[in-house]
Parts: sequence; C-alpha cells; structure tokens
Amino acid sequence: RCTNDHNYSAILRTAEALGVQNIWIISPQTINATLELDNTQGTDESNIDKIAENATMRRSSGPVVRAATDTEKKDRAMHHLYARKATEWLTVRDFEDTKTCIESLREEGYRIWATDLGQEASCLTEDGIRQHLGGGTYDGKLIPNKVAIVFGTEAVGCTTEMLNAADLRVYLPLRGFADSLNLSVATALVVHQMFVLDPSLEGAMTEEERRELRQAWYVKLASQRLLSAADKKRRGKLTAYLEGCAEIEKKMKAGEVVYKEEREKWSKMDAKRAELNAIEEKLAADSKKAVKEL
Repeated sequence: RCTNDHNYSAILRTAEALGVQNIWIISPQTINATLELDNTQGTDESNIDKIAENATMRRSSGPVVRAATDTEKKDRAMHHLYARKATEWLTVRDFEDTKTCIESLREEGYRIWATDLGQEASCLTEDGIRQHLGGGTYDGKLIPNKVAIVFGTEAVGCTTEMLNAADLRVYLPLRGFADSLNLSVATALVVHQMFVLDPSLEGAMTEEERRELRQAWYVKLASQRLLSAADKKRRGKLTAYLEGCAEIEKKMKAGEVVYKEEREKWSKMDAKRAELNAIEEKLAADSKKAVKEL
C-alpha cells in the first residue's frame, strides 16, 4: 500500500528489474501525486518535452514546487513513463482493502511475511530466519515456495490487520544509525535480500505460468513492432484523453464544479473509447497472427 506516486513508480520499476512477476496492491485512501500531467498531451516518450512543459511538480506533502525546472519535470515525467512501461511485463492485481487481500493470499496458499520494525520482527538473514523456525527450514529452504513479502505505507508501514495476519515479521539488517529507509529503497533491498537468501526464487513458477507469460509477452512484443509511430502517438493521446475524462467523471460524481469545456470533453468520451478499442482490437488480432506459430 503506497501513498506516494513517485515511490509507487519506483517500486514497480524495481520489481520488474529484479524479476518479481506478481505485484498485489491494496488501494490507499489517497495517493499524493508528485507530478500532475496535462491529459491532452498524450503519454508517449516521443512527446516527453511537451508533456513536461505542461506538467505541475509537487512535493510529497502536496505543495507545488514553483521553482521546478523543465529538466526536473522532464526527469520526473520520464520516471513515470518508465514505470508505466514496466507494468506491461508485470502481473498486477488490485484490492480495495487489506482483508480481501489477506483472504486471497490464504486461498492461494501464500505465507505472509510483513516488513516491520517492531520487537516481534525477525532479522531478514539466514540466522534470523533459522532462529524464527527453531533451527528448521521450509522443506529444506530458508524461504517458503509461495511467500508474499508485504510493505506498508511510507508513514506508518504495514497495518495492524496485516501484521496480525503475518506468518513472519521481518526487518532489514541495517548497520548505521538510521532505523528506516525510503519505501522504494527498502523494497529494493528487501527483495534483493530474498533472492540472496534463496537463489531458487529466480524464475520460480510452474510450466503453465511460463507458457501463459510467453504467450502474452510475445503478443506484446509483436504489437510494439506492428504499430506505426503515428498510431502509437494517436493511441497515447486517446489513452490520456480517457484518463482525463475519468478525472472529470470523478468530479461530477463528487458534486464538484465541472466547467463547460470539461463537460464538452467528457461528452466525447464514448467516441474516443470506441476509437481506442478499434485500434487495440486490430493490433491484438495482428499480433496474435504474427506469433501464432511460436
């Protein structure tokens, strides 16, 4: 459960880079946006200068960074763009609340390891895990075959509900005076430590899961080649347009003031969605045909 969009983006990029496939996200009450984009500019890398020029940069606490340079805004926009690309190769599942997530983890046979700085937590080292297990192992391994490592919010960490459900609470072995780290940094170090403790986690999935991923990834790779630069730009603009309409719709449902130009934009949402769907459907069909024999 991450409440800062910059950390959220960094965590997704880190997970993909380290080879974590499944990311489960519990929706936070609010997300502090550190970069607000003009949803009329598209989301394509080729248009990044225009996107950054019209973006508003904010601090994690909310205030606008009035002195932000175009270079800083461009770097932040690129960071968000890379994270969006990373999610193309991740299997992301969203949950509205902690209870539902815990129930799903149990149903699918996962053990829950929650990060925590409390006295009950075990150090995420071989000695720490063995001590927790009374000198034993999980079928000869330090880490269970199916384990969910849980990170909480930047401010307070994992919820009491998640901590109470955890099979094990863990913390990183730190050697300096600082007792906590930025959430995205902590995530990177914890995930890396898991792979160090048990290298067999790398690529640990069933053959059926491999087959399904290959099929999905081959289609995505083919689609990147089949779509022309003009079509990519058009698809990006349509996607951004629909994201803007979604924000307008939220305002309407909340009873907030919606200006005439916003209503006019929202009125075209169905037509824009149909146009985007037509592009996606044709691309999907062409991509599947291209990789049919693989």
